[in-house]
Amino acid sequence: MLILSRKNGQKIIINDEIEITIIESKNDNCKIAINAPKDVKIYREEVYHQIKDANKESDSVSLDALGDLSGLMPIQNTQKKVVIKKKSDKNEL
Repeated sequence: MLILSRKNGQKIIINDEIEITIIESKNDNCKIAINAPKDVKIYREEVYHQIKDANKESDSVSLDALGDLSGLMPIQNTQKKVVIKKKSDKNEL
């Protein structure tokens, strides 16, 4: 772990593409601005843990529970007639 001291307005650069700027630091709070590429996901720690927990929960859903859910859906006639047409080859006589 790297521990740094920064003053308001100073920056930290990570891997040439993430820039962290100290906006304000007073009392026990620090406001920062993060400039990163759109494909970099940035979360507060508590939100990150909520997402991880929700993902773990979704992995543990049983197939029986999914079957129970399907019983709640209205039954629709989903049969469709499929017609397959053969493309004629211009070289054929």
